[in-house]
Amino acid sequence: MRKKMIGLFAAVLFVVGGVQAQENTIEVLPKPEKITKFQDEIVLSGETAVYLDPKAGLNQEYITEVLTEAGFQPVYVTKAKKAAIVFQLNEVPSLGNDEAYGLYVKAPGNRREQIVAKADTRFGLLYALQTLRQLTSVGPDGVTVPACIISDKPAFPWRAYMQDESRHFQGAETVKNLLDEMARLKMNTFHWHLVDDQGWRIEIKKYPLLTEVGSKRDFDHMDLTPQQWDSLFPYRTYYTQDEIREIVQYADDRGIKVIPEIEVPGHASASIVAYPWIGSSSKREGKPVHGDLYDVTDPKVEEFLHDILDEVVELFPSKIVHIGGDEANYTHWQNSPEIVAFMKENNLPTCSDLQVWAINRMSKYLASKGCRMIGWNEITGDNVRGEAHVQASQSEKLAPGTIVQFWDGDISLVNKAIEKGYDVVNSNRFFTYLDYPYEVTPLEKAYSFNPIPDGLAEEDKVKILGTGCQMWGEYTPNLDRLYYQVFPRIAAYAECGWTSADRRYYEDFRKRFRKIENIWKEKGYLKTQLDKY
Repeated sequence: MRKKMIGLFAAVLFVVGGVQAQENTIEVLPKPEKITKFQDEIVLSGETAVYLDPKAGLNQEYITEVLTEAGFQPVYVTKAKKAAIVFQLNEVPSLGNDEAYGLYVKAPGNRREQIVAKADTRFGLLYALQTLRQLTSVGPDGVTVPACIISDKPAFPWRAYMQDESRHFQGAETVKNLLDEMARLKMNTFHWHLVDDQGWRIEIKKYPLLTEVGSKRDFDHMDLTPQQWDSLFPYRTYYTQDEIREIVQYADDRGIKVIPEIEVPGHASASIVAYPWIGSSSKREGKPVHGDLYDVTDPKVEEFLHDILDEVVELFPSKIVHIGGDEANYTHWQNSPEIVAFMKENNLPTCSDLQVWAINRMSKYLASKGCRMIGWNEITGDNVRGEAHVQASQSEKLAPGTIVQFWDGDISLVNKAIEKGYDVVNSNRFFTYLDYPYEVTPLEKAYSFNPIPDGLAEEDKVKILGTGCQMWGEYTPNLDRLYYQVFPRIAAYAECGWTSADRRYYEDFRKRFRKIENIWKEKGYLKTQLDKY
């Protein structure tokens, strides 16, 4: 018995030694939680039989697209035992995480040369698909996949990329390209910044002037009349609701939820130029005033915002709406006698209190629609940037259940929000803003970001939902500039969201990035040597 045990121990050492010796041959990004490598491989040539669990709801067209890029020639069969590649839901959920998966390539105990992906949900199966596409190498004999077992799950449930299309409109094809690469990187949240001072990009049927007037502008052209805009830009620069639905479905097929941002109370100039009566200063002056705030004390303005949210909620099944809430210039409220009187009558001592009061009413309305609200961290009522002319809220507290997205201010504000019971998405601008030049945020600094701030109690870490990287669009009027800012840093942020900080090493990341780097070069997303980033 002892001899058998010694022999078994030696065999385990041999396998482990083999795993360590060949660890470099399996390079996946984001880094998986656990990889066990075996001394074998699968080679598949010609048509490859693929089984998709019908209960998983996978989009066959998308699966075909990914497997074809990986080198396979997929044909679909109705029984798993007849397939070379199997995507199978667990009969009983057992992984404890909706995004976890297991990938088994010619694993011991399976006599067939078979690749099996198993998960509790379709999201896990989609992530197994993304891992598989990185494992393949194509040669004259077919597609080679190393024998291995990969057990994997994300460190955080919120892994977001934000695209600002208010300041420069990019269009559906670009958005779909970005969604494709988000899916490759296992990012699961597309934060769509559709409205701001510079332009309104989403069709609202009840208020057609939002797009007929408010969309005919961008960061470089805010002083044009709609007629001048039409002569310079004859194409449409907003999304119809049918286009929104198409993109939302496209994202869902890739396991990505889409969260729209509709800004309140500031960054509202594009809507106010269409309907001046909704603005605090604009209403008083009888014409649009740039930088104005919504008059949140006016029941008709609140109804206007509710009408917009009614249409937005129907378009986005994620049931999460971003309300903005940042950088409100309170001067417009302070200069309105009616608003000042309203604040006094309702015991709102500061403009920050009025903002929290208004945000809470939006939150309550969204909750009545089955939606949750998220906003930039000014919605807590804190004086985020320590401005002398801004007073923090004194009487109002942000509604429970709201998600706070930290972007600016002292990092202690994250801890403070968590202490008050809020979930937080950490998007610290000094690490995650993609519009910042590489001299300010080089690739290595982006990769170093830890969404969990120092000093956070162990039991509170679960309140950090994850992170988002933000591509603000002031200086991205064309695709070359957009792609230059986004790629390759988006890969670093993807790994920050998927892989825990204690298992991340920059040089290892650079090595594992090579396959995706080559793909992005072929697609034209990367045009500079990686060392330049």
